[in-house]
Amino acid sequence: MAHPKRKTSKTRRDKRRTHYKTEAPTLAKCATTGEVHRYHRGYYVDGDLYYKGKLVYSATEVE
Repeated sequence: MAHPKRKTSKTRRDKRRTHYKTEAPTLAKCATTGEVHRYHRGYYVDGDLYYKGKLVYSATEVE
């Protein structure tokens, strides 16, 4: 098995890891409600749950 000949320094290790960055989530605007939301996620508008522009759950049905 291969073993490192010398210890990797903190500086060298951190330089290698600088390429891993977080990215902002992709956002979409709903044509039905006009709400800005994340792709492939359900979103609430005035207590109602929407997904792909369709009403999935209405808050008034429960009451």
